[in-house]
Amino acid sequence: MIKVLSQKKVEYFESLLTKLRKKILKEIDFEEETIGQQQREASGDVSSYTYHMADQGTDAENREVAAFLATSEGSTLADIDDALRKIYGKKGYGMCESCDKPITEKRLRAVPYAKLCKECQSLRERG
Repeated sequence: MIKVLSQKKVEYFESLLTKLRKKILKEIDFEEETIGQQQREASGDVSSYTYHMADQGTDAENREVAAFLATSEGSTLADIDDALRKIYGKKGYGMCESCDKPITEKRLRAVPYAKLCKECQSLRERG
């Protein structure tokens, strides 16, 4: 039988979510800095000479990867913020948004910002 989280457990997850949020914000800040660099700055070449096309391709790929990660982490950050709002508003943290059943503590330890229980998440992933 799955039971609703105790106040002590909710406080534990709040702390976990807050730490995870700070970590992601640092990573996003670094990636935005990388994305914003000029090509020459990113390659370390500040001279007025052009450089090899392969170098330009590598730099462009690095910026694309950083942009993708920032987008992915931005989505995770939004999920974390939603979870924290539920905790602060005392409205539904740890409850599945689809079936309204409690999400297992094991799942919340793995994904503290989970919105769905394991079964509903599996159904969603299968389509």
